[in-house]
Amino acid sequence: MILRSVMESLYERILRMQCTHVPNHIAIIQDGNRRYAKKAGLDTASGHRAGADRTEEMLDWAHDLGIRHITLYTFSTENFSRNKEEVAHLFTLFKEKFTSVLRDERVTKYKIRVQMVGDRSLLPDDLREAVNAAEEATKDYNGFCLNIALAYGGRNEILLAAKEILGEIETSHADPKTIDVHTVEEHLHGGRGIPPVDLIIRTGNDCRTSNFLPWLANGHESTVYFCAPYWPLFRKIDLLRAIRIYDQRISARG
Repeated sequence: MILRSVMESLYERILRMQCTHVPNHIAIIQDGNRRYAKKAGLDTASGHRAGADRTEEMLDWAHDLGIRHITLYTFSTENFSRNKEEVAHLFTLFKEKFTSVLRDERVTKYKIRVQMVGDRSLLPDDLREAVNAAEEATKDYNGFCLNIALAYGGRNEILLAAKEILGEIETSHADPKTIDVHTVEEHLHGGRGIPPVDLIIRTGNDCRTSNFLPWLANGHESTVYFCAPYWPLFRKIDLLRAIRIYDQRISARG
């Protein structure tokens, strides 16, 4: 066990030396909580909690590596079709984690701005209140930004933006010809100005991007990295491997 720890520490340092370019914005599809729980003989709720704990640990990695924006695919619009008991547990867990932002020393120390992207109208009132409180408490922080994609679907996000734009045109009688890329981006993700995605990571050995940030990722040809570990088992080494792939792609461009 000690030898393995030493070897992993050495490998981590080697990987860091190979990563000249660090992505500004990393988006992560945190897949495999349920499969991790099943393999470990745990209930589903324990798997989700293990995944949430790994997310908190990743905040330290992100700060250490100098990553400025992270977007986590926490709960999709498609996830509402899951077992009602599982969804209820997840919402309770999300509320707990958003509430903990108010007292998490790392949030203050690293100046983490926490914000949600997704359809707030789909959330229960108590969870929405916890989200609002976390956002309000961290709105002036600029160390790095943690975006939580909750009740999120890429096509739904674009649909909501389109409705907002059409509503403004109807109200102001503006010329539809004035709509351009910047107009759409101003209405995406609540107008939060989230930058393009440089790197998408998906855990759990499933090679698809699942309707995640299509405008910011696909539209900007982001690097995609698929890896085998379930999210609760994701390590800093895995993150560095993903960044190495991004670095190689950037270096190849010259």
